Amino acid sequence: MRVGFELASADWDSLIAGIDVIHHYAWSSIPASANANPGGDLLMNVSATIGLLEALKRRGHGRVLFTSSGGTVYGRVGSIPITEDTVLKPITAYGAGKVCAEVYLGLYRAMHGLDCRIARIANPYGAGQNVARGLGAVTTFLHRAVNGQEIVIWGDGEIIRDFIHIADAASCLAKLACAPRVDDFVFNVGTGEGASLNQTIAVIEDALGTPIAVNRLPSRSIDVPANVLAIDRVCRVLGWAPRVSLSAGIANTIADVKTHCSFSSLI
Repeated sequence: MRVGFELASADWDSLIAGIDVIHHYAWSSIPASANANPGGDLLMNVSATIGLLEALKRRGHGRVLFTSSGGTVYGRVGSIPITEDTVLKPITAYGAGKVCAEVYLGLYRAMHGLDCRIARIANPYGAGQNVARGLGAVTTFLHRAVNGQEIVIWGDGEIIRDFIHIADAASCLAKLACAPRVDDFVFNVGTGEGASLNQTIAVIEDALGTPIAVNRLPSRSIDVPANVLAIDRVCRVLGWAPRVSLSAGIANTIADVKTHCSFSSLI
């Protein structure tokens, strides 16, 4: 809780002095930890975001790009792909915290004219992702497969997700941060295509040339059946499009890890 207090009461005026574009990637929780301590999640993350926005308001200018969670803010939906105008119905405290931060970003944009932009990222993966925190299904699967460990799946494996390689996510975020201001300020960042967990495991097996042991456990209430993001808006506004397919992304991740580090060093 002390960390959350320090973030919320930080000297944001000094921290952002001379900075015109702020990339807001910091978030202390994951779905499990946020659910276990919703109040702490609110203090550590949303209060800190408000502190940043207040500093921008005092300064009177500046741009902030907030990375929200396209995988959790929408909750259960009737159809896919999911557009940015879909009603937000998060089913975890983590998603609720992201939605809350989004609301304040929209509020400061409307009330004070701040250039707030929101990127709702799908399910990113790639070398460097910290699997010890339970982040990134694809990266976690690869880590366990390379180390000869079984993969754990909750449910039948037919849950569908929009997996985006970090190279595509980074290129989109860079373009979004540098683009001229437009009326739209909320953007889905994904591939627009979905793959089930079973399909993803099959792709990993093909890339590694070996079967993977899978431990299937009962399904969880926090897992929505399908989440695939519509990316028409970001493609239209930025002239951007994802370039890395799931099979190529998995192959690239394996190659990156073998070249630069081992999966075990990411723990």
